[in-house]
Amino acid sequence: MFRKFSGLLIMVLLLVLLVACSNEKTVESNNIKKIGIIQIVEHPALDDAREGFIKELEKAGYKDGENVSYDYQNAQGDMSTAQTIARQFAYDDLDLILAIATPTAQAVANSVKDTPILITAVTDPKSAGLVESLKKPGSNITGTSDLTPVREQLELLAEIAPKAKKIGIIYNAGETNSVVQAELAESAAKELGLELIPATVSSSNEVYQSAQSLVGRVDAIYVPTDNTVVSAIQSVVKVANENNLPLITGEDKPVEKGALATIGVNYYRLGRQTAKMAVEIFNGADPAEMSIEYLKDTDLVINLNAAKEMHVEISEDLIEKAKKVIK
Repeated sequence: MFRKFSGLLIMVLLLVLLVACSNEKTVESNNIKKIGIIQIVEHPALDDAREGFIKELEKAGYKDGENVSYDYQNAQGDMSTAQTIARQFAYDDLDLILAIATPTAQAVANSVKDTPILITAVTDPKSAGLVESLKKPGSNITGTSDLTPVREQLELLAEIAPKAKKIGIIYNAGETNSVVQAELAESAAKELGLELIPATVSSSNEVYQSAQSLVGRVDAIYVPTDNTVVSAIQSVVKVANENNLPLITGEDKPVEKGALATIGVNYYRLGRQTAKMAVEIFNGADPAEMSIEYLKDTDLVINLNAAKEMHVEISEDLIEKAKKVIK
C-alpha cells in the first residue's frame, strides 16, 4: 500500500514540476518582443536604416533570439507584394511593426490598425496620408522622416558646377516621397536661377533609359531619395560618367556607388533614432502622441573618383568641409 502511495506521490510531483516548467516557458515567451519589419526594396540606404534600428535596440538590451525576435520581409519593389506582407502582419501576433520607406508604410497603414507602427525613411508622413499631423500623429503610427535639404543639395550642385543651368531630375512619380522632393526642387531651382527638367520612371528597369533621355538636354543630373531610382543608381552613374554630367543625389550611399556628392541624411543614424522610439513604445508611450522626428545633422559626402570621371573640379575648401571623402 505504501509503495503504491509513494509511486502516486512521485507522479503528482513530476506533473506539478512539468506544469511549472511549462508556465515558466510561457512567461519567457511572453517577454519576447516580436517585431515585423517590412522594406520596399533592397538598397544600401534602407538596409542601413534597418541595421541601425536593430543595433540600437541591441544596445538598449533587446537581443535577437533572447528577448526580441524579428520577422523581416522585403517587397522587392512590388506594391502588391508589400500589401500581401502588410495583411499578413495584421494577423500576426506582433508587438511592433517597422515600415521602411513610404510605399511600405502606406501598405501597412492600410492593413494594420491596432499594432504600433514605426515608420522610417519616409519623406513626408502627412502628405503620404500616414499621420494627422507631424506633432501629434493621432493613430498607431509614428516614426522618423528622411526629408533631405533639397535646396542645399541644389546649392551644392551650383557650387560644384556653376555653368550648369539645366538640371535633369529622375524620379518615380508614383512615390509620394519623390513627388514632394521634386516640388521642393522645382521651387528651389527657380530661386537659384536653374531650370529643372524631369524624367520619370515607374520601375528600376526604366532608369537607364530615363537617364539617357536627358543627354544633350541637361548640364547635370539630380536624383532625390527615390527608392526606385536609387536601387538602380549605377545606371545613372554610367550615363553621367559617359557624358560628363555632374550627378548630385539626396543621400550618401549613391555617392559611394559613383555619384558625385550629396548633403544628405545618414540612414544608419536615422534607424538608430527610430529604435529609441521603439523603446519608448515598449515602455508604454502612445504612438498617437509621439511627434515625427527628424535627424538634426546632415553629412556632406564627396566622391573624388567620380569627380575625375565626370571631369569636375572640387575645391579644397569644399573637401575640408566634407564629413566623408571617397578617393
